[in-house]
Amino acid sequence: MMPYTIETLLIVDDSSLQRLHTVGLMRELGVEMIYEAGDGQEALDLLALLKLPPSLVIVDLEMPGMDGVEFIQHLQERKLNFPIIVASSRETSLLASVETMIEALGMHVLGALQKPLNQEKILGALKSFDGNLALPAKDDALPSVCETELAAAIRNGDIVAFYQPKVDIRTGMLKGVEALARWMHPTNGMVPPDRFIPLAEQSGLIHELTLSMLTQAMAQAALWNERGLPLKVAVNLSPLSLDIPGFAQKIVDLLAQHDLQADQMVLEITEGSVVANLGMALGTLARLRLKGFGLSIDDYGTGFSSMQQLARIPFTELKIDRSFVHGAHSRQNLRVILQSALDMAKRLELVTVAEGIETIEDWRLLQESGCSIGQGYLIARPMPANDLPVWLKGHHRRLGELRPLAGSAET
Repeated sequence: MMPYTIETLLIVDDSSLQRLHTVGLMRELGVEMIYEAGDGQEALDLLALLKLPPSLVIVDLEMPGMDGVEFIQHLQERKLNFPIIVASSRETSLLASVETMIEALGMHVLGALQKPLNQEKILGALKSFDGNLALPAKDDALPSVCETELAAAIRNGDIVAFYQPKVDIRTGMLKGVEALARWMHPTNGMVPPDRFIPLAEQSGLIHELTLSMLTQAMAQAALWNERGLPLKVAVNLSPLSLDIPGFAQKIVDLLAQHDLQADQMVLEITEGSVVANLGMALGTLARLRLKGFGLSIDDYGTGFSSMQQLARIPFTELKIDRSFVHGAHSRQNLRVILQSALDMAKRLELVTVAEGIETIEDWRLLQESGCSIGQGYLIARPMPANDLPVWLKGHHRRLGELRPLAGSAET
């Protein structure tokens, strides 16, 4: 049975036999109210009449008249955001492309499945289903912040470091954390980073914010050291800070203030970021590497200069973006790209970190593929520093389920 109750279902497929098959599967899973439509236009007409909108839509891609892609685009235009499962007999690369399209439209896609459908495939897609699904927040619904508020928040310590654990893929043991900026606004609550990081960069406050995050992270690392928990701590560096004269020395001075070794800190640089004053930026990074800091190429694979950056900068770590990790176990294209990145990193003698791990299936794939470190919601969400010891106790109890399965290939 399904983990969540689906009250109503809409199946959009031009084949009556396929609809009948899907209806049978969903009835067996406990869904009672099921609507059917033979193409996209018929589905749109039906949705306009329904008093109770569907909890889930299963849509075919190839249909005469309005196909599945056009139907989904119309849903987005009409601001109808139902959880969607795409079902088609077409190639996996096309299914993956449509799944990415739906995500890019800000809609909720549970999966893109190859026909014939069966209960195992459907239940796999429904793992991410939430019967109380909230629509994605519109930009204008999010709290607006201004430069003055941001400057005060940095100065007053309202922007604090949360820490997301990074664990050994083979053993599940904790190896380090990434420090992530979180703004605890006194009236608006938690302000998302994508609301204030761009503002910080545009207003010139990013340098002050970066130094604040480095200071907090180093102070916390020193405290963990005192308590017998030495962890590597990763901090994101803004590209705008790299060409500021004396920036490297400020980081070195902070390290000395907190009595840390440089190899305990990893500085993450977004893949496409070193562009402005290239000479100064490369000099800053070279100095930091000479001092012993780890350098990580962050969000690897999301830009157009990956190989060039790897050739220019003395990285010690390659961090593979979530978009190449999430769902890789079921998407051949992603698996090939992921394995290629891991193989290249191994030849370059780089530590590999996969971010965005959310399912045990992707975790198993990364184990088999030879990845070093894993990070994502399967392991833990970002948390305040004080919560880490409590999380760690619980995490130790689940190490058995994270270790490689008996008989799995060693890499």
